[in-house]
Amino acid sequence: MIAYAAIFTLLAEIRDTFGFSETAVGVIAGSAFIAGFIAQLTLSRFADSGHGNTLMRAGIALSLIGAVWMCFADSLPAWLASRFLLGFGAGCVRPGIRRLAFVANPNNAGAALGKLAAWEMVGFLIGPALASVLFELAGLTLTFAVVAALIVACTPWVFAVQIPGSDKPLQRAMLTLVKRPDMQACLALGIAFYTAIGVWDAIWAVFIADQGGSQLFIGITMSLFTLPMILIAPWAGGLASRTNVLHLVSATMFVALICMLAYGVIDSIWWMLLPMIVHAVVDAVSMPATQLAVGYASGENAIAAGQGLYGAAGLIVAAVASIGGGSVYQHYGAKELWIGSAAFMLVCLVFAHWRGRAGNWQPHDAVTD
Repeated sequence: MIAYAAIFTLLAEIRDTFGFSETAVGVIAGSAFIAGFIAQLTLSRFADSGHGNTLMRAGIALSLIGAVWMCFADSLPAWLASRFLLGFGAGCVRPGIRRLAFVANPNNAGAALGKLAAWEMVGFLIGPALASVLFELAGLTLTFAVVAALIVACTPWVFAVQIPGSDKPLQRAMLTLVKRPDMQACLALGIAFYTAIGVWDAIWAVFIADQGGSQLFIGITMSLFTLPMILIAPWAGGLASRTNVLHLVSATMFVALICMLAYGVIDSIWWMLLPMIVHAVVDAVSMPATQLAVGYASGENAIAAGQGLYGAAGLIVAAVASIGGGSVYQHYGAKELWIGSAAFMLVCLVFAHWRGRAGNWQPHDAVTD
């Protein structure tokens, strides 16, 4: 996540240094999401069949190659390829490490998923500051050399990880999972969650600026939005392990869509802080809780495949929501965007309850189900 955030922070400098267009910079940024989507959709199932260790090692190796390549990249194809490798590596690592969160301690899987979410946010907070300081000291090459060094520093732990596979991995896992009503419910919840994330990430800075907010105000609000994930997600994951996770996620996402509605009707940027903070808190609950629900819906023989399917869907939805949200904002306005997004989220929640009504969402051991 430090590497991800460092790239986003330095996109403008990369554009100016190499003379890339804004479109080219956007493609560089988006290539990692496409790579992550491909990796999670096609490779995550191998972690269920006993190849989780290999998958994570390959992921860390590809990420390292991508980071080192960025130290020397001087053309658009080179930046695209290096960014793609970084995203593909992350896509290899995530499903495996989430499977480990389930099988290492099944009764505490929710808390483990919450800790993973929290540390991802720590990386996303450190990355921009670290990249900015390093760039001012010595430019792009040093920045990505340090990123590569950090990846190398993580390598001994990654190589020491042992991810047990399933005795009977699910055959044709992706097709089988997507046909399950409870997995369809999880995907609908994920679509609602990542719709809000995609729209918020793409529009918030422009929206607040158009409301008269300063760059400092924008930066502070975006940092405040990530803090609850660090502080609350581990506790929220534990809570999800002790309650009906479908009801919990539905409740938190319903609150999130109310906050989205509030953005469209509140005129004061100061009063807008109230729904923003509430939104951040409920998202900190929704993220690990939904991942736990995906584990319940997948069963032990397809935990990584289920996480990969959910993660891939989230990446695509966030990308479409970002692009579509920008277009709606430009042509119709903020009110229509926020209200329309909230209405779409409500449809997803209704669908999730319809498809998930027969699922087992009570606290249980996902590894033996």
